[in-house]
Amino acid sequence: MSNDIELTPMMKQFLDLKAKHPDAVMLFRCGDFYETYSTDAIIAAEILGITLTKRANGKGKTVEMAGFPHHALDTYLPKLIRAGKRVAICDQLEDPKTTKKLVKRGITELVTPGVSINDNVLNYKENNFLAAVH
Repeated sequence: MSNDIELTPMMKQFLDLKAKHPDAVMLFRCGDFYETYSTDAIIAAEILGITLTKRANGKGKTVEMAGFPHHALDTYLPKLIRAGKRVAICDQLEDPKTTKKLVKRGITELVTPGVSINDNVLNYKENNFLAAVH
């Protein structure tokens, strides 16, 4: 995405959070969906088998977008991890119904194949090798 265009407040928020973990696929919570944008959307659409579309990015510009319902996170997150991706989960930190401004969001979890607290992410029927270097 080019920095020479005026971005929507939500897209600016996304880019600010994405800059903290540029190597991770960012799952950005928007209402009842987790959305991915730009190159993350292309990656997610290919790995997850979901539709790649476009979203308004400000001043008549668009950006690639792919997403899925928030309740399907346990279905899609393991697929990204098994594909070797690092995933940053960005959640809404306040109820959208209680604010008239941009909803506050933050990265609430960073998931990798080696750091997962969710039993559904790795296949428990197979060996999941992990190496630590000090």
